[in-house]
Parts: sequence; C-alpha cells; structure tokens
Amino acid sequence: MFDERTLSGELDELRRSHAPSTLVFDAQGDFETLPPSIAENLLAVTDGLEPLSYDVSWLPPDAPETLHRIAGSEFTIGAPGDGGIAWTRQTIPPVVLVKPRLEGSPEGFTEFLIAEALVEIGLGDPEHFLGFFEGGYRELAEAVPLSPADTYQLAVALLTAFVGRSTRPVFADWEGEFPALHAEWVDAGERLRPRLGELSRDVAIGRTGFSDAAELACSAVKHDLDLPTPFAALDSSAYEQYGPSFGVRWAQKTFEALDNG
Repeated sequence: MFDERTLSGELDELRRSHAPSTLVFDAQGDFETLPPSIAENLLAVTDGLEPLSYDVSWLPPDAPETLHRIAGSEFTIGAPGDGGIAWTRQTIPPVVLVKPRLEGSPEGFTEFLIAEALVEIGLGDPEHFLGFFEGGYRELAEAVPLSPADTYQLAVALLTAFVGRSTRPVFADWEGEFPALHAEWVDAGERLRPRLGELSRDVAIGRTGFSDAAELACSAVKHDLDLPTPFAALDSSAYEQYGPSFGVRWAQKTFEALDNG
C-alpha cells in the first residue's frame, strides 16, 4: 500500500532542515480519508501511532459523515480537500503520503507539494481544521448560510490562509538555499494570479460559489499574492493573532455585507 519515496537534491536537504525524521511514501491507491484498516498498514513501516481525536461536540448536527469519522477515536489519515498530498503526525515518525492522482504532474510541482508538507510538519501547523477551529467550527457553521459541504470547504480554505501566513516566509527564503523549489513556488503563484483578478465580480454575480472562491483566494496567501475583496482581510496580522475567532467573525461580517449588498 505504501512504497517509500527516495528524496534527493534540494528536497532531501529541505527534509533534513525542517522535518528530519519524516518519511515520505507513494500511496498505491488514491484516497480522501484512509480507513483504519488501511492506515494501520503504516505500522509496518513506522515505529508507532498516536491517533488524534476531536470533541464531537465541535461538530454541527448536519456535519458530513467524514467529519464524524475524523473526529472519532479511529485512526484515520487525510481528509477531503487535501489534494494530492496528505501528511500526519499521528505516526512516529510523521509521514507524507503522495497520492496517485499526482502521476503525470510535473516533477518539480510534485516536489514543491512534498516540500510544503514537510515545512507544515516542521512548523507544527494543524493537521486538520478541527484542530484549528475546535468549538469554533460549530460557530462558523451557524454564522454562514452554506450547505454542510460548502461550510466544510470554507473551513479548509480558512485554515489554508492561516497556515499560508506562516509558511510563505519560509518559501520566500528558499531563493538562495533551494532555488529550484523556490522557482516552483513562484511559478505556482503566477498560475494562480490571473484567476484572482475577477474573483470578487464572479462571486457577486454568482458565477463562482463563495466556498470555491475562498479556496482559490486562500491558496494565494502562501504565494504572497494580493487578494481581492473580501478575502484580503484574511492575509493580515490580525488573523495571525486571533486565529479561528477572527475567521468566524470575518465569515459572519462578509455574509452580512453580501446580504445587504
């Protein structure tokens, strides 16, 4: 199920700098959330497990079933919204899993995604938005007029922006030490830039759903791009300082403004 991936060059050097004990594996099957029966196969290639669990009272009554699985005591890895890479500190040592969906992607881009995961592990960033919002996730769900799935997507985006504020200084410093990875970071940002220009208008006229727009805008934070209204407030020292409470209040005020607009 998991084949260890050999890292070399800049990526291997970066792992030794940021997350030296972390193991990187290619997953043989694609997944969003690995069930315990498969996730526990990692016991064969790691030293142990420290499964995470979250308080189920943090979940709104209509939360997707996947969230109940993640919040429970069963050992699960990954969640919808992770994309082509999943990582966890629930194993000893931590692991990064590269999914088959990245096959065919440029190797440099895949290496950037692995590097990003290693940096997030090394910085101690939350593994899932439940670990970030805690009980604030129920408050977020009550504050926004979105479906359970769209609320989930918005929470993923809000965590992405918060984490992006901490990772982008690291990425920016790669220019001298890890120039190839730095170039991939810049290139990924440049590919996002054209999509940001019309984002506010697209949301206003209903061409783009709010959660989809938030996902795009919040992804741009880690690339140090200018965010359109109303997402620019999420790229702020206030968000860094107040975290989830700021995110909930921002969402509430944003939808109040949209309703009054």
